[in-house]
Amino acid sequence: MWDDAFPSFLIGLREGLEAGLIVSVLVATLVRSDQRARLPHVWTGVAAAIGLSLSFGAVLTFTAANLPGKSQEAFGGTLSLVAVVFVTAMVFWMRRSARTFSGEIKQKVTAALGMGAGVLIATSFLAVGREGLETALFLWTTAQAAGSSSGPLAGAAVGLLMAAALCWGLYRRVLHINLTRFFSITGAVLIVIAAGVLGYGMRDLQEATVIPGGTSYAFDLSAHLDPASWYVTVVQGTLNLTPQMTWLQVGVYGAYLAIVMTLFVRGVRGAAPAKPVPVVSAAAVAETSDGSVPVGLAAAVAAEPTAGASAPAEGTKAVVLAATDVAGAAKRVSVPLDPAEAEQTATPAAMRAKSPADPDAGSAAASTAVEAERSAAPAPAGGEAGSVSADADKAATCAAIEAEAGPSATSAAEGDPTADGEHASEGEPTAEGEKSAEPAASDPEKPSAPAEGAVATPSTPRRFPRWTVPAALVAVPALIAGITIAAGGGKPASGTPVVEVSAADCGKGFTAPKPGRQTFQVRNTGSRTSEIYLIDPVSNAVYGEVEGIAPGTTRALIATVGTGSYAWRCVPNGGKAVTSAAVRVSAGGGSVQAVLPVSEKDLAAPLAAYRTYVDQGLADLQTKTRSLQSDLDADKLDQARKDWLPAHTQYASLGAAYGTFADFDAKINGRTAGLAAGVDDPAFTGFHRIEYGLWHGQSAATLAPYAKQLAADVDALRKDFPKQDFDPADLPLRSHEILENTLHRELSGNADYGSGTELATTEANLDGTRELLTLLRPLIDKRNAKVIPAVDTWMRRTEQLVLAQRAEDGTWTPLDKLSDTDRQRLDGSVGQLLEELAPIPDLLEIRKAA
Repeated sequence: MWDDAFPSFLIGLREGLEAGLIVSVLVATLVRSDQRARLPHVWTGVAAAIGLSLSFGAVLTFTAANLPGKSQEAFGGTLSLVAVVFVTAMVFWMRRSARTFSGEIKQKVTAALGMGAGVLIATSFLAVGREGLETALFLWTTAQAAGSSSGPLAGAAVGLLMAAALCWGLYRRVLHINLTRFFSITGAVLIVIAAGVLGYGMRDLQEATVIPGGTSYAFDLSAHLDPASWYVTVVQGTLNLTPQMTWLQVGVYGAYLAIVMTLFVRGVRGAAPAKPVPVVSAAAVAETSDGSVPVGLAAAVAAEPTAGASAPAEGTKAVVLAATDVAGAAKRVSVPLDPAEAEQTATPAAMRAKSPADPDAGSAAASTAVEAERSAAPAPAGGEAGSVSADADKAATCAAIEAEAGPSATSAAEGDPTADGEHASEGEPTAEGEKSAEPAASDPEKPSAPAEGAVATPSTPRRFPRWTVPAALVAVPALIAGITIAAGGGKPASGTPVVEVSAADCGKGFTAPKPGRQTFQVRNTGSRTSEIYLIDPVSNAVYGEVEGIAPGTTRALIATVGTGSYAWRCVPNGGKAVTSAAVRVSAGGGSVQAVLPVSEKDLAAPLAAYRTYVDQGLADLQTKTRSLQSDLDADKLDQARKDWLPAHTQYASLGAAYGTFADFDAKINGRTAGLAAGVDDPAFTGFHRIEYGLWHGQSAATLAPYAKQLAADVDALRKDFPKQDFDPADLPLRSHEILENTLHRELSGNADYGSGTELATTEANLDGTRELLTLLRPLIDKRNAKVIPAVDTWMRRTEQLVLAQRAEDGTWTPLDKLSDTDRQRLDGSVGQLLEELAPIPDLLEIRKAA
């Protein structure tokens, strides 16, 4: 489970953090504007967005569940491609907007405050809803790829909880995270994961025959890698790389990764901050009579480019900033050399600098600023240059401001949470990498005000890089999951017997086991992937099995040991079966039921008989659909309603469940599920389209083309059926799936389009199941004589309940007209019948031990 959790954990962490930051900014903006009474409007929009996201996930799940086999593959593959598009767009958008989206949200909330509660609710709903829909879509696709929802849901839950904790820390100002770096690093990891989802989606579309190349494999390592081994599980769960991949999967995976990752990395480097230019403190300027820069400070500024920071570009000059302008003094900027603008900027700064202060403070400040500038180490190229230089500037500017303004000014700065003329609320979230209104005095990285007459020292360098926290958040859970899977899957428990198997020596180390439930650690010491069975060497009955164990891997086999003979049978891929020496267990063991294996040869005769049954049924179906077509061509709507039901039940009795007839089933018996225009969709054809028209007042002229197309599709199915490839292993599955399909469609009311004949179709499906059981009965009785009698009992009970709703004139009670008692009895009877049918697919599973 946990191997499939990492991609969902990462998407939950990222999307949860994005949504949480949006909510934090919304709340903080209202609090700062003294609009706490409007907070319920924000939470209403957030709750609606969460509800929409959950509903979207439910729609995806139930839509896929009601589609036939190949349609499910096509649906899942298409949504995988859509998810990749959304994730890619999200990664690039967040990389570009991490620094500015807080301001954008503030502007929207400020505008909404003057336009009523509805606008504020819509603002929070749209802001959070987008993140929720992206999360639901990506979680659904990762769950489809994993084949299970437990791992992805657990990973997403952990990611969302961690995101909530981070947002709380940011909101309460107890945590600082460089969001730009966080979203850049996790974005790169998500691109790798999205490449795997894209490859998985392509494979789904190939299996649905939407695109070709499903059998053109670039590599197939299934003979050398155990699909259930911990390392294959981790790689497949996190990256969606499988031991067997087609050329299209590999090509799309590599192309997406190369192109998107290159653009992303190039964008991250291109977004690095420009090298700043020096800032001259107004305190230093105030010490001169004409407002010019002191000679010592000017020399230090002039010499600074040689220390790694760039000089102002030609046509620019250093801006003199006011001592009280905290946010502006925290950065060095470069502006055009315009005398008018320079005068407007410098004059107010100098005037503000002439406030009463210690005359020596300005010199000390200038000296401190110069020392801080000189202490800055040469910055490396790229984004780090701006970061290191900016840290030096912050130290120098803050020291200069505090030394000039004195204790009173420092205290005022600490108590006045303003920056750039904007008040920052107590709870407004701030994080490195995003423009913040947090006062300089509250920044733990900035030095506190020095004592009077003391010289400030530059801030100590970071012990760890800024990206350490976000990298740890991503890497630590993945590492823990990998270690857990490796530790749990690779080491046998103490006292557990280890059996070595190979084509040369099957069952090495096997001794007579103790009676009762036993766990054997089976290790493949050979060179081929093998099927391993614990068997009764006399009857070949199977007590336990491990399928597809790769060389060098160990798997657990659990079996109940009783009185009897036991041996190991190893069947390597492409090789002959090898059986170990038998051991005998006699003392203290009771009898144990083993499964007699079934081979393809055993199912050959039932399969041939079933194909004959279906072919004859298709011949009868052709006759009945032509009669229906003739009725509509002759404008005989009443006769068409009478002939529609026999034709439809004839088709249902052939066991058309879960893609038995490939794409023909959607044409002949398709429903509106998944069609954009519903009953008006051009793709809605076949029996149910004619049913809708006959019972909704449509004319014969309108329905005649559909009847003609139905007859043509039935003729094409009859012609194609002998050439269709039937897997013998599917035959036992049909005995259970036909009625399972009935429970989900007919008995749920989802397959009625006006005729009210769901129970007639249920009776036809019972007939089809009974025909299959007749063909499989000899094989089932030989393996478990108790199954068929139990099935017959519940088959009769179910059929009695169904036929009780048939009138003497042949009409049927619509499902929605049944009493609650009759409905409950019918559902309960079908459910129990399915329970009795459930063992048959396992009893008749094809095993190489045969």
